Amino acid sequence: MMKEIQKIKIGDRYVGEGEPTFIVAEIGQNHNGDVAIARALIDQAHHDGVDAVKFCKRHIQSDLTRANYNMLYPSENSFGRTYGEHREFLEFSIGQHRELKKYAEGKGLIYFASVCDITSADEMDSLDVLMFKVASRDLTNKPLIEHIAKKQRPIFLSTGMSNLWDVVRTVDLIRKYHNNILLFQCTSEYPARYEDINLNAMVNLRNHFCLPIGISDHAPGIMVACAATVMGAVATEKHVTLSREMRGTDHKAALEPPGMERLVGWIRSFEKAKGTGVKSMFDGEFIAKKKLVRSIVASRDILAGEVVTSDMLAAKSHIELGLNPFEDEKILGKTLNKDIKADNLITLEDVQ
Repeated sequence: MMKEIQKIKIGDRYVGEGEPTFIVAEIGQNHNGDVAIARALIDQAHHDGVDAVKFCKRHIQSDLTRANYNMLYPSENSFGRTYGEHREFLEFSIGQHRELKKYAEGKGLIYFASVCDITSADEMDSLDVLMFKVASRDLTNKPLIEHIAKKQRPIFLSTGMSNLWDVVRTVDLIRKYHNNILLFQCTSEYPARYEDINLNAMVNLRNHFCLPIGISDHAPGIMVACAATVMGAVATEKHVTLSREMRGTDHKAALEPPGMERLVGWIRSFEKAKGTGVKSMFDGEFIAKKKLVRSIVASRDILAGEVVTSDMLAAKSHIELGLNPFEDEKILGKTLNKDIKADNLITLEDVQ
């Protein structure tokens, strides 16, 4: 028997099996360094009905070597002459994050970020965020993992670009300090090919670690995130953008309006459709059952005093529900106490 999968607490709500799917609109750096665009994306996320918005926080000097910073970056998606200048352009200050967090929370949204280094983790911690996200690129970043684990905040851990052993080492390290971990199955392709999504790996992560699992979805459209919900994902993270034509690599795999709104709607519908798992008849089925299900009726006219035999019985739909054909043993071999016309129900009150 599979062990019970724990829930984690985020603010005043729980995330886990039996709870509504926790839906994250990943803004990341699709704001293109513009606070006004970031606010517009928060507005859209609020309209779409998500639970949280996620950004990204980097301390560029901690993130890049000098050579990487000074590398020329002549990409069509570049916002600077060098890769470091490109990253600096896209980075919000902690003051800007503070303003955006207040703006998002004013709309009832949880605000958090992927923290890419110890400095950024401390800065976001100073904003009293409810949890940290560890991006796939930092799954093996031992100093960062241990630093944020010590802060005792829940951790959303993406598992792209990794194998099971990588995940085992990181989870074991976090568990030295706490067990409030949610694992995201993730494929670090932008966009990800369907044949590389591997939703079964998500299920295996849940069973191996006994931790709640989710999907950080980079596939086109909303199909993968919806399928993941049916397969047990308790959290979904999806990139959002105002337009996929905007400059930047993450825009291409993001949902435009009204894509996230459709995703939220489908996930909420799937949650209703999953049900309790107990096989039973619903009240709404009774009308169809009364009209369609077979009942035991007389196959011919039968006289009072006759002993009921199987050749006297037929299974037909009737305007009223009677004994179902599996209950024929209740009347076989018994004597009728009244005349029964062909096609009329035979009930327990009709025999003795």
